[in-house]
Amino acid sequence: MLDPIRMQESVDRFLAEDVGLFDLTSNWLIPEDARGRFEFRAREAFVLAGVEPALAALRRYAPDGEIEVNARDGQRMSRGDVICAIKGRARGILTAERTALNLMQHMSGIATLTRRYVDAIAGTKAVLVDTRKTTPGLRMFEKHATTIGGARNHRLRLDGGILVKDNHIAVFGSLSAAIARAKAVVPLLTKVEVECDTLDQVREATDAGADILLLDNMKPPVLREALAIVAGRCLAEASGGVNLDTIRPIAETGVDFISVGRITQGAVAVDIGLDVEFEPVARG
Repeated sequence: MLDPIRMQESVDRFLAEDVGLFDLTSNWLIPEDARGRFEFRAREAFVLAGVEPALAALRRYAPDGEIEVNARDGQRMSRGDVICAIKGRARGILTAERTALNLMQHMSGIATLTRRYVDAIAGTKAVLVDTRKTTPGLRMFEKHATTIGGARNHRLRLDGGILVKDNHIAVFGSLSAAIARAKAVVPLLTKVEVECDTLDQVREATDAGADILLLDNMKPPVLREALAIVAGRCLAEASGGVNLDTIRPIAETGVDFISVGRITQGAVAVDIGLDVEFEPVARG
């Protein structure tokens, strides 16, 4: 997910948004030759994500900094663990500090919540997938964080696959005709997924040759009925009304995938602090 070129372009935009022309506080208060060691330290337990974007921000303003990486994305952190450290010119590091922390805290929050959902369905065949319910401008980072937490990516963008939803059917006029049209024009390896709200739609979409059914807001007993109709002819994804209390019963119905928008929309940033050790500056 984190293509290095696109990642750096995004990080540069985030820095420009935060810094503006220059960091008034650091530039006026911190001597240009002041140096220090800065440690990014966990203040609570969480699943780590976002190390590389954070380092990309630091490198931009402290290109000569000596970086020490103690943990990588996917590791479980405990309170007090040092994630990474940078030693160098304090002014540039302080300028990039907030952007680096924001990225790592936000992405780790998503990875941590995602892992809770993945753990909740352990032992079932269901695979947790994310959604396009992401923060504009942060999709690459948020979807990377969900994979670090153990989920699979759904469509990355609208050009990543066909998902025929209720409004598409309403405008097009026919569920079966929409599936036939989609399968006739998509590239050979592209799946056609169809949202179904009722068992009648499940039957029609399956008979029409849909590759995946998105079973929307169906309770477990109805999901079982839907899967009996499908009878293995296509894959099934459950979506809607999924939370940590409901996901296990949904997974136990036998669905192949469960999509959850909460893992990106409802995640709370974790607590990461920056501890500083300054080196005295020699004065002539």
